[in-house]
This record gives sequence, structure tokens and C-alpha cells, in this order.
Amino acid sequence: MLLRDIFSRKNKTFLKRQAEGAPLSPSRLAWQRFRRNHLAVASLVVIALFALVAILGYLITPDHTPDCNQQYLELATMKPFSKATFICLRNDETSAKHPNLFKRMVKGEPLPYSAIPIYSHETVGDGVRYEAFTGSTPNDGEVKTCHKDEVVKIKTRTFVLGTDAYGRDLLSQIMIGSRVSLSVGFIAIVIALLIGITLGAVAAYYGRWVDNLIMWLINVVWSIPTVLLVIAITFALGKGFWQVFVAVGLTMWVDIARVVRGQVFSIKEKEYVEATRALGFSTFRTIFHHILPNIVGSVIVIAASNFASAILLEAGLSFLGIGVQPPTPSWGAMVKENYGYILLDNAYLALLPGLAIMIIVLAFMLLGNGIRDALDIKGK
Repeated sequence: MLLRDIFSRKNKTFLKRQAEGAPLSPSRLAWQRFRRNHLAVASLVVIALFALVAILGYLITPDHTPDCNQQYLELATMKPFSKATFICLRNDETSAKHPNLFKRMVKGEPLPYSAIPIYSHETVGDGVRYEAFTGSTPNDGEVKTCHKDEVVKIKTRTFVLGTDAYGRDLLSQIMIGSRVSLSVGFIAIVIALLIGITLGAVAAYYGRWVDNLIMWLINVVWSIPTVLLVIAITFALGKGFWQVFVAVGLTMWVDIARVVRGQVFSIKEKEYVEATRALGFSTFRTIFHHILPNIVGSVIVIAASNFASAILLEAGLSFLGIGVQPPTPSWGAMVKENYGYILLDNAYLALLPGLAIMIIVLAFMLLGNGIRDALDIKGK
């Protein structure tokens, strides 16, 4: 009741301010303008859904095993919504392992039993006779018999998006692949923001030889093609999960530094900045407490577009084989593994991860445009 009264009181105050024609705060006005941009709101929802899938990870994937790497070669390249029957037999090696919820969410959990694809089964006395699935017509699989006590369960599983060439669940691979793409975008942007904001603000605030030196560094990095620079840094750091994050982040700070430098140049001569100098505030406080908060809008817009660029760079590196290494699922690596099927009747194996890349990149670009329009004080 108390929370409802508080929110009701705030809502009444807001409506009263609107009725009286009182001006809204800049943040509330920007949020109202953002909400009117339906494409930007839809993009934010799409990004939130991808982020939710990436966070929950193995808790919601059909394949809970680490890296979603449970392979059934007999079930290779099955069509979407295909079904397969499994007999699950006790496995003493994995049945004793029970990781906690957080570990299962982050790293997955090995199957507590051995799952074998079967074509048919029947109960014979105290045992279960089953024919192994081969995928050929006729099936002609090996017939085996096991005791009832060895059988955990017999289940039928539906592969919503089918399986890849190794018999792995394609939906699970795509879901965990979102974790790699969003992680590399987030960490790369954090690295780029730290470097770009610091160098851009320092160059503009101090000027003279400091500005010349930093601008020389920016122009040198700017003159090198981004993809080639990322590949060079990747080779220097080595192949791997974290190496890709660092390599992408070290190449994306230039845009941010140039934008911050231009914004700080236009703000540092304002009266309130002069007042901070007159009051004896430190340079650090002047830059980070009084100048940078006034350019945060421009930084957010360029960070959103760079987020999309980071996802594309990671996908490109994985496609070339120098990004995230198998068996860790990556959308770029999935396209690489399955692009040979584009000319066959299993083109979806490469098109679906490519579609996921397109959707998330488009969502970040539209979100950046929406934030830019919402923060544009000269707009209507």
C-alpha cells in the first residue's frame, strides 16, 4: 500500500505539472521523446531479450551441457522440428556431479546419464531391448538389451531449429552464441570508453603539445584499417575468448576520442568551467565532474553504434578462425562451419546465425539513432 501511495502521489504531481504547463526536466523530456520512437523502443526490447537469453544461458537452453556440445552424429543435419527418441542409461561418472545454480547458468552441466538415440524399443522381462538409430533407410541398427535398473528414462526430444553437421542442437548453439556477441560488445565498449574519453578530454583540455601528441596517435591508429589492426592485435595476444575482447576494444577508441575532443573544446571555455578554475578545483574534478557529464549524450550515441561494430568484428574474426575458438559457440564460427550448406537444402544452418547477427546489429543501430533524436534539443 505504501509503494502504491508513493507512485500515485508522484503520478498526480507529474500530471499537475503538465496541466500547469511547468517545464519538464531534460531527462524526462528525453525519455518522452524516446518512447515516441517506436523503432527505438522495439530495438531496446529486442536487445533486452537477447541480453536475458545471454544471462540465463544454460538454464534455458535445450542442451544444458558445457558449450552446448552434446553431439549425436546419427542425428546430423536434421530438419527443424524433427524428433528423436533417446534411451537414457545410468552413468556413474557424471551422476555424482551436481553444480550449483550459478555454475549451471554460467558453465552448464554434463548429462547425468548417457543418452543414446534409438529407433525402437520394447520391454522384455526385466530388460529393455532397443535398436540404435542410424539415420539410414532402412534403419538396420544394432540391437542391444539392458536391465531395467540401468534405464533412467526413455524420452522423445524435439529439435526446434534442427541439428548441425555434428548432431548438436542448433537452437542451443545460437542462444549461447548471443552470450559471446553481447559480451565482446560490452567489454570492448568499456575498454574503448576508458581510453577514448580519457585521451579525448585530456587533449582538448590541455591543448598545445598534448593535443598535438594525442592527435598524432589518433591519426596513426585511424589510418590503419580496423579489421587489419584487430587481426594484428589478435595474433599478438593469441587466439581465445578474452583476447578477442581486448583486441576489439583497443581498436574502437578512436571514434570516441575524436567526438569527446570536439565536445570538450566547445565546453571548456564556458563560464561554469572558468568558475571551477577560479575556485581552485583540480583538473581531474573539472574534467570528470563538470565537463564530461555535459557530453554524455554524444558518447552514448557513438557507444551504441560501436557496440554493433564490435559484434560484427567478433563475428568476422570467428569466421576467419582467429576469434573465439571451438567448442565455444559463436555466430561467426557457426556461419563458417555451415556456409557450405547454403547451396544445398540445409541453408538455414548458416542463415539462422547470420540472421541473429543482423537482428542484434540493426537493433543497436536503431537504438543509437533513437537516443540521438531523443537528446537532440534542437529537434521538435
